[in-house]
Amino acid sequence: MRTAKIMMTVLLLTGLVWLFGYAAKSGSGVMPIKYVRTEGVFQYLSKDEVKVVLEPLVMTGFFDVDMQAIHEAISKLVWVDTVTVKRVWPDAIAIKVHEKKPYVRWGQQSLMDAQGEIFTPKDIEQFKTLPLLQGPELKQTKTLEIMKGIKTALADQSMKLAEFSINDRWAWKIKLTTGTEILLGRNEQLKKLQRFLKTLDVLGQEQVERIAIVDLRYPNGYAVSWKPGAEQIDWKKIANPQVEING
Repeated sequence: MRTAKIMMTVLLLTGLVWLFGYAAKSGSGVMPIKYVRTEGVFQYLSKDEVKVVLEPLVMTGFFDVDMQAIHEAISKLVWVDTVTVKRVWPDAIAIKVHEKKPYVRWGQQSLMDAQGEIFTPKDIEQFKTLPLLQGPELKQTKTLEIMKGIKTALADQSMKLAEFSINDRWAWKIKLTTGTEILLGRNEQLKKLQRFLKTLDVLGQEQVERIAIVDLRYPNGYAVSWKPGAEQIDWKKIANPQVEING
């Protein structure tokens, strides 16, 4: 994944030109807003996005500016998580923004943070290496919590999650970064996954990486499909490693 450069950015939007013009028209009794200071750690949110929504709202006097309107306008920006707005005597508005942090991809067009909030930037191409999560409509939080548990269990076995999906019938499917798919079905999914993970030491890392599909939808075992060109496992040798089998 291309690591985006994270910069601590203190945006100083100085409106001396366009705000000074407003103050001149309004008379000397108006205290103009001269500065709008926006502070935050911005990795994806741009200065121009913030300025575009702020400009029409701060063309007024210090006491007349609608603070709630500013708060709502900034909050609606796709990458904004939280925002605080306050007046700073005698001529400034201070805005502090916390940016959303993408945790997984949600479907093909959206992202999701670690709390389960879905948001849809214009372009998510740079996030293609994030795990892909798909689940039933309005069940994204539950789907995310299940995925977190699975991700931890896989990591304990040095396996990395690429995709996790739950269909409308509540059947689970996992895809690893190696391309291996794990089918878990609709019943006792975590129990079946743990049973499979316990067999990994017996199979060995080399054999595990040759697996294309693991079907865990059986009550007392699982079926394996191999990647093209992979050698078949000698199950007798695995079951009895001390016994030499003569061909």
